[in-house]
Amino acid sequence: MDEIEWEELTEVLGSMEAELLKLYFQAHKIELEIFEEASTSSVYTVTFGRVRVYVKKKNAKRARKLLEQYENRTE
Repeated sequence: MDEIEWEELTEVLGSMEAELLKLYFQAHKIELEIFEEASTSSVYTVTFGRVRVYVKKKNAKRARKLLEQYENRTE
């Protein structure tokens, strides 16, 4: 049986926030997968629903530390 290699890292509101998070992690050489639930979109095709973000299990510990830094960033 194949082992599941992805685990949920976090859930964000909207595809724009998910894409920003994905870019942040790409800059740190960590791959993310994004799963958008059924949601509403505007004319500009920006999703406003919940978006789940997944990371490979082998990167989970490092990803959680990076997520904490991302969430605590100063404006």
